[in-house]
Amino acid sequence: MKPLRVALRFAAQAGLLFAAMALNARAVEAAAQPKFGPPPAPALANKECMDCHEAEFKARKSGQPKEWVGVRPEPFAKSVHGKANCVDCHSGIKEAEHGSKVPPAQCASCHEKEAGQYATSIHGMSHKMGASDAAACASCHGTHEMVPVKQGNSPVFKLNLAKTCGTCHDDAKLTKEYRMGKTEAAGHYLDSIHGKALVKMGLIVAPSCNDCHGVHDIKRSIDKDSRSNHANIAKSCGTCHVGIEDTYNASVHGQLLKKGDKKGPVCTDCHSAHDIEKPATAHFKGASDQSCGKCHEDRLEHYRETYHGKAMALGQPNVASDVAACYDCHGHHDVFPVSDPRSRLHKDKIVGTCSQCHPGVNAKFTEYAPHANPLDKVNYPGLNKVFLFMTALLIGVFSFFGLHTAFWLFRSIYLYLHDSKSFREAKVSAHVDDDTFTRFTPFERMLHLMMVTSFLTLVITGMPLKFYYTDWAKIMFRFIGSAEVARTLHHYAAVVTFAYFILHVGSLIPEFWSKRHTLRDPATGKFKLSRVWATVFGPDSMVPSFQDWRDFIAHQKWFFGKGPRPQFDRWTYWERFDYFAVFWGIAIIGFSGLVLWFPKFFTLFLPGWVINIAMVVHSDEALLAAGFIFSFHFFNTHFRIEKFPMDTVIFSGRISKTEMLHERKRWYDRLLAAGRLEVYRVKADDWEGRKNIAKTMGFIFFGTGLVLLVLIVYAMASRLGH
Repeated sequence: MKPLRVALRFAAQAGLLFAAMALNARAVEAAAQPKFGPPPAPALANKECMDCHEAEFKARKSGQPKEWVGVRPEPFAKSVHGKANCVDCHSGIKEAEHGSKVPPAQCASCHEKEAGQYATSIHGMSHKMGASDAAACASCHGTHEMVPVKQGNSPVFKLNLAKTCGTCHDDAKLTKEYRMGKTEAAGHYLDSIHGKALVKMGLIVAPSCNDCHGVHDIKRSIDKDSRSNHANIAKSCGTCHVGIEDTYNASVHGQLLKKGDKKGPVCTDCHSAHDIEKPATAHFKGASDQSCGKCHEDRLEHYRETYHGKAMALGQPNVASDVAACYDCHGHHDVFPVSDPRSRLHKDKIVGTCSQCHPGVNAKFTEYAPHANPLDKVNYPGLNKVFLFMTALLIGVFSFFGLHTAFWLFRSIYLYLHDSKSFREAKVSAHVDDDTFTRFTPFERMLHLMMVTSFLTLVITGMPLKFYYTDWAKIMFRFIGSAEVARTLHHYAAVVTFAYFILHVGSLIPEFWSKRHTLRDPATGKFKLSRVWATVFGPDSMVPSFQDWRDFIAHQKWFFGKGPRPQFDRWTYWERFDYFAVFWGIAIIGFSGLVLWFPKFFTLFLPGWVINIAMVVHSDEALLAAGFIFSFHFFNTHFRIEKFPMDTVIFSGRISKTEMLHERKRWYDRLLAAGRLEVYRVKADDWEGRKNIAKTMGFIFFGTGLVLLVLIVYAMASRLGH
């Protein structure tokens, strides 16, 4: 009996244990249920939802292309929400059949943190303000086919993010309607160094939209918490560019930002926001000057007047990097005040800075002022005086000869209108007269050809630098090739200029030497002053004399009908002026050009500010020479009514008897009286055989000069207009 009692007791204890366990399970289940109300209804199966919402491949509206409309079961099953029920996101639906539209997905039920950030972002705030087109969760992540963020086909995968953001930010209508400010931002980003590194090279470490703007917490740039706020940009860029951020923070720009000065430039002011390119490119270098000029407008204005600035403005992508930009001298991110020992322009470092492009220069060279203002007589007194003198010279010469040409033109037109028949007959006879005389020797004609070709080359390669701000200057430099090519051609033409000048002066020495016996008194053998005077200032000399003044006065009287038309000797007063203008021009333009060509040599014994003066002198004197030659010289020599369209004497070297008697009768009478007329008479030459070639060359020269004159006048007028 005892074993039986033991067994019964064990069974009773086991039953009590199982009963207690059951009661405990019920208590736990009861605790999980709400204290009030009925238990929740079981979730709807996705299959029931799909009965109505399964996707169909159809057109949403008539005439539109077909697309998947609804939920595709297979992609949904593979999505991040594939194991969730539809009503988990679209809460509020109790039954499969419902009358209202499907409520929007409630992402916040699972993504509370992200939803909180989105609510305060520019996108979330825009939704609250009624901007229905502002991006929501589905706009970026997708809907029922949503895949993990790090999966390659996710719209917010780093390689796809720019395209996703561009859906709105490259839409011209949306950017205008919502005043986004930056248009086609995503497209610009893809062309930037960041976009190319990410999308084309696959460098995942390269920044994309969210690295700079944030993810769910994107805010307006004016918001102080925004990563793109002016005060936070350096820090945002510093996330990747750590060392550069430290350098920038110590610079004068970084210190301005630290003080809260909104004028302190940050990364995007120089590198832009979405168009960031390699700093080593010439395009960036050319644009950098404009970036600096936004704050330093006065400095940029005068930098533009230097060779560096002009060549930069005219340079092409493959050559602009050969000239100095602002940051080559002032630094990149390490810009400091000149007084700071860390500055590249500090007195202890400036020679080394200049030596990067001009090796071997000394301290005198650094006295050159790259931002000198010629109107500032306080800081640049010498430069100011030279500038005022050259300006007065330009205005004076153009005013004087402008009136001279106008008076002559009006007088010629008056005579032509009153006796056009005689005028034409005289002009024809001057060209068909077979009795001709030598006016220019072959050597003189060769020198003139050298002068014309070198002068046109100098103007073509030099004037675009002076008028760098015009479109025609840029086009001309593109045609030439580059600033470097133009400079080389300019130097070659300068060598030709010096060559013909030396050849001409050299030819005068033996000519003067051959006349030495005529300068002596036969009785005493000593030089006689009257004979020296007659030789130097005589009619065969190009040196101006008192006779030129008398001829000038007589010419002015004829202009106004107060006297007869004057007769001239071998040389007229305007020809002698032209001749000595060449001496003046070569001396002034030549020396100043040499200073600019060899600044290192000249600053061995001259201060660097001489370069500033040389630039003003060279530029203004070149303008004076080009303007004078292409207008007044062309008119006096070729474009007068009796000469038009061209006087070929400089090509043929001969002048007809009719023309001599009409314009240079004093010369003809003098030669006739001295019995030397036959010495100058042309016996026979090959002019007829080369006349057409010479005229063709002449018209090319004249045409080129006139085109350049029009371009120069246009450039000056456009500058005055601004």
